[in-house]
Amino acid sequence: MFSEKDKPVLGISIGDTNGIGLEVIIKTFGDPRMLQYCTPIIYGNVPLMTFHRKTVDVKNFNTNPISNPGEAHPRRVNMINCVDDQLKVNFGVRSYDGGRAAFQSLQAMIKDAVDGKLDAMVTAPIDKFAMQSQDFKVPGHTEYITEAFKLKTTLMLMASELFKVGLVTAHVPLSQVSVNITIEKIIAKLKIFDMSLMNDFGVVRPKIAVLGLNPHAGEEGLLGSEEKDIIIPAIEKAKAEGIIAEGPFPADGFFGSRMYNSFDGILAMYHDQGLAPFKIMNFESGVNYTAGLPVVRTSPDHGTGYSIAGRNLANENSFREAVLLASDVIKSRRREVEIHANPLRNRMVKEREV
Repeated sequence: MFSEKDKPVLGISIGDTNGIGLEVIIKTFGDPRMLQYCTPIIYGNVPLMTFHRKTVDVKNFNTNPISNPGEAHPRRVNMINCVDDQLKVNFGVRSYDGGRAAFQSLQAMIKDAVDGKLDAMVTAPIDKFAMQSQDFKVPGHTEYITEAFKLKTTLMLMASELFKVGLVTAHVPLSQVSVNITIEKIIAKLKIFDMSLMNDFGVVRPKIAVLGLNPHAGEEGLLGSEEKDIIIPAIEKAKAEGIIAEGPFPADGFFGSRMYNSFDGILAMYHDQGLAPFKIMNFESGVNYTAGLPVVRTSPDHGTGYSIAGRNLANENSFREAVLLASDVIKSRRREVEIHANPLRNRMVKEREV
């Protein structure tokens, strides 16, 4: 919980307007208690919000129109109009209009985040195919946001109370996973993961499990050489740099035996290796988190939900958890800043290093 003056300002993109994005946003902030955790700013437009609200049984939801984040009211759900109000909504259908609205919302929100006007971004689900255009040529949110902040790499991280799993390769075709896994990339992801667990999630000495790529983690080279040639050397180099990393573990046995209970984080080699078990156990409560950004970014762990869009059937739990996690991470980051700014703490660290 935050005092009113300390509440983080959260930008919220609306996602594909033919999906369930606006429905879960309305349901989440229809609960006035959510305003105790953040000052939300939705990047959309009033007609779209009005249209979607008619399909949702929420009584306590109103928006406060503003022109920039500096005008946001801490006790209201704020709205910046940045999406073409002529766009048509066709629930459950992939369309150019749905993708364009999602892009306009995302672009406006990211601009304010890059300019330092937002503490965090919460993104509603997009249709990656409908989003494709001259301005959006990447596989998804994570890649677009990484480029917008001019970073070489970030870490796609799925988070829940059960476990946290990050990905070495994210939106990459399975046929190209192996060639995209390198020693340098694994080390870079481990460094981001380690730092995020400490600064964003408050873990003092993170312990990270690294999964193998091949069945049975390669079976000593019998079922693939990536473990011996790439993954093990990367783990050893990461250890030499002070990161507590163990593995590689066969993914099936690791999740089947619940070994995740012994680690603070898990680094998977590719998308479905990490996300399939995560979503089986956390589908309505998990959060997609982008580690390594200067501004916090979260998202629900589900997609556009075309099959139930416009029918008031969407479960808002994951979106609500995304908002709450964003607020928690901001609190953790601020705590880290205060700790590192403490002269006594800095002197004790230097004495210990000597």
